[in-house]
Amino acid sequence: MSESDAQAVLRLERVGRVHGGGAGEVSALREVDLTVRAGEFVAVMGPSGSGKSTLLALAGGLDRPTTGRVLVEGVPLDGLSRRRLADVRRRSVGYVFQDYNLVPALTAAENTALPRELDGASARTARREALAALTELGIADLADRYPDAMSGGQQQRVAIARALIGERRLVLADEPTGALDSATGDAVLEVLRGRCDAGAAAVMVTHDPAHAAWADRVVFLRDGRITDESVQPRIEALR
Repeated sequence: MSESDAQAVLRLERVGRVHGGGAGEVSALREVDLTVRAGEFVAVMGPSGSGKSTLLALAGGLDRPTTGRVLVEGVPLDGLSRRRLADVRRRSVGYVFQDYNLVPALTAAENTALPRELDGASARTARREALAALTELGIADLADRYPDAMSGGQQQRVAIARALIGERRLVLADEPTGALDSATGDAVLEVLRGRCDAGAAAVMVTHDPAHAAWADRVVFLRDGRITDESVQPRIEALR
């Protein structure tokens, strides 16, 4: 195994995803190859319908490819049982959903702590880690508030905290700054950038070139294919 392969946290190999059949068949992704290594922050851009969210869903094991395979830390997701796949998603992958997916009956701290409790961490340990994640996102004061008492931007930051709790090696974020003002969005991107600098890998879907500028690499999708990608220099003024 090469050093490059050993550092790969996420690999998509000739991945395709087809929805429907016959006259209604839609190819959401077409033969996509993508490798994201430890410490790398990748932004995915493209027009609506280009396959960005499908790529994230496949990368996180929320959907299965029609062709090709997806590997997280060298483990092919297609060969896993449903239970083992759920374990990998919970322990290795942090997913920021575009619609937040918070549990309405749980507080911000409880929503954030949920993955750790499912991993078997004690309630005390999980809450301590949740409070640390909420503090990192600047919303520790929301710890005991329920989702219906939060703004959309506050819910989005709780969802990000939930994705970052624990030792997640791969963070997948679908428009994580969509409901945030520019200053708060930059603060969130700084947190994601810091996680990558500490050794995690991140893939972020965004429509905003200013937010993509935080990434090490930008991948462009169109009609389900990667049409271009660019490696970006580190611009310290953005950090």
